[in-house]
Amino acid sequence: MDYRDTPEEAGFRADLRQWLADHIPAGWDKIEDEQEAVALRKGWHRTLYQAGYVGLSWPVEYGGRGLSPVYDAILNEESGNLNAPPLPSVGYIGRAIFTYASEEQKQRFLPPLLSGDTQWCQGFSEPEAGSDLASLRTSARLDGDHYVVNGQKMWTSGGQYADWCLLLARTDPDVPKHKGISAFLVSVKEPGVTVRPIVIASGEAETAEVFWDDVRIPVHQRLGAPGEGWRIAMTTVSYERGPADIGFIAAYRRTLRKVEHLAAERGLLEQPEWRKKLARAYVQGEVLRLNCMEQLSSRVSGRPPGPEGSVAKLLWADAEQSLQHLAMDILGADELTGSAEGWLSSYFTSRPVSVYGGSAQIQKNIIARMLDLPR
Repeated sequence: MDYRDTPEEAGFRADLRQWLADHIPAGWDKIEDEQEAVALRKGWHRTLYQAGYVGLSWPVEYGGRGLSPVYDAILNEESGNLNAPPLPSVGYIGRAIFTYASEEQKQRFLPPLLSGDTQWCQGFSEPEAGSDLASLRTSARLDGDHYVVNGQKMWTSGGQYADWCLLLARTDPDVPKHKGISAFLVSVKEPGVTVRPIVIASGEAETAEVFWDDVRIPVHQRLGAPGEGWRIAMTTVSYERGPADIGFIAAYRRTLRKVEHLAAERGLLEQPEWRKKLARAYVQGEVLRLNCMEQLSSRVSGRPPGPEGSVAKLLWADAEQSLQHLAMDILGADELTGSAEGWLSSYFTSRPVSVYGGSAQIQKNIIARMLDLPR
């Protein structure tokens, strides 16, 4: 793949750059109130969609523009370069719906997902089923034309702000555990659904636990066939493991610029050791970006994400956590004494990155299988 822009892509990039310069909300990254920050993200989602910048590579009939995935990468790059708010993460859940849903389900769920009219979360992990997701215990018992769901989900990111959930539940306890799971599209406003925010180490309630008590789900809201839940889950996390799909490259570039500014403020840029550390952070980001471009090349050729996404996931976790470590090294005691607020929270937020979409150990096992290595 030639990574240089075609004339059409260069024109798109220039137009996007100007649009972002004109529309990025001033001071968005200074907002501290959680509700205000959530409202801003939702508003930015709708603004991007109205301008035609959400769902760039999605089919036109479902609210997209039918462009190459290259345009999604350009959007990520320019958003990071101009310090825009985070891009909406519609890719991984949306792709699962697009791949497995009936035509009626696609028409119902995909357009409002892309437009931001509905917010989604994924109900996968449980107290006893995190990395070993196939051990989940939430049950869905068929009762006429409904399923009755009971169980608990943990670490449901954004669950307290979501309207709908992509839910995994066990529909057949008598078959091997990977084969007895089904997927459902469920409104979290249904009777019997209780969402409780979880405050993580950063002090933010960015995730939640969700309880399902005799929740009735119509059969027509099952996604895919009965027992196809594991396959659907693997498709979902394959996109979730892709840093380009969730806008991480743009976020990493923003953070790296801030870390460079910290070093400059403290007069460290002239010291070889600190320059070496900053250079390493830049190289880690570039390695990750180029890995994403390689995978993007495969996708442009019609190949969906596969187990090679585990490589990007490991590179992503290493880059983000190393960068946050570097920020802590530069700040020293200032962050702990309150002289440089915000960075300690960011550091704690980076710690679970190695768990998102499957832990680092799981990713290494996947890579080992690809290379026919012992696990």
